[in-house]
Amino acid sequence: MTVIETGGLTRIYGDRTVVDSVDLDVAAGRVHALLGPNGSGKTTTVRMLATLVRPSAGYARIAGHDTVRDAREVKRRIGLVGQFHAIDPRLTGAENLTMFGRMNGLPARRARDHARELLERFDLTAAADRPAREYSGGMRRRLDIVAAMVVRPAVLFLDEPTTALDPRSRNQIYGCIREFVAAGTAVLLTTQYLEEAARLADTVTILDAGRVVAAGTPHDLTAEIGGGLDIVADARRGDDITTVITGFGGVPTGGGDSDVPDAATLSYSFPQADIPLLPILRALDTAGIDVHDIGRRRATLDDAFLALTGPTQRITR
Repeated sequence: MTVIETGGLTRIYGDRTVVDSVDLDVAAGRVHALLGPNGSGKTTTVRMLATLVRPSAGYARIAGHDTVRDAREVKRRIGLVGQFHAIDPRLTGAENLTMFGRMNGLPARRARDHARELLERFDLTAAADRPAREYSGGMRRRLDIVAAMVVRPAVLFLDEPTTALDPRSRNQIYGCIREFVAAGTAVLLTTQYLEEAARLADTVTILDAGRVVAAGTPHDLTAEIGGGLDIVADARRGDDITTVITGFGGVPTGGGDSDVPDAATLSYSFPQADIPLLPILRALDTAGIDVHDIGRRRATLDDAFLALTGPTQRITR
């Protein structure tokens, strides 16, 4: 069942179109990642879906309810974890969750009991009676996400939920997300960590300058990019190597140092996954280029992101 649906969703500020005709279709119990460079319109899209910003054109529906005409019904069905903490640092973990329960209409006793249940389920019981200001960054972020679970939403918006967290804290957040999904909640995730999107998302939409430039499963997007080739060879022959590789359809994507003395690592992308490795090696040998190492690699979501989005950073709004 579709629980997030948009058509031609657009937001204009003055003479600048921040979100330009975005179409989304997200089913219940799925994670959809919204990716793009800074300023690509990710956060503005989330804010429109969460009824915080009105669209300039197009429409958005959450569980069948229009975000403009039925904003009250939409708010009853969503949870939002933004880029900044929503919890009160002066209150304990238990008090924060009890407060969110009361705000969502739970009776006082049920709100207190439910808060304790959630704290135990997400391994926060030991800190339940400590002020949130004493929590680590990862614990505060987990408490933010758990607060959105006080009344289980049909849709959970997570706007860069793991930024600046250590790997252990990120894994704990991933566990929280999986709890939501297992219960049937649809999760719309924005993130700067493409490995995170590849790990969690069932489907992905990539935005650039407010427009959708690609959409599909992570596998679909990486399959469209093709493959990659890494070569460790004489650093002084970089231009000659690139001449050979471009003759086979490769495109330079970067380079770096190597553990081999006087050698560098050069990377190339190809439009196809089946890279003609043996012919390339013969051509490099004919050109008198000594190759220390060469290897094909499958395209990653990072490769897809870089190939599909522009090189410039834009102002975030």
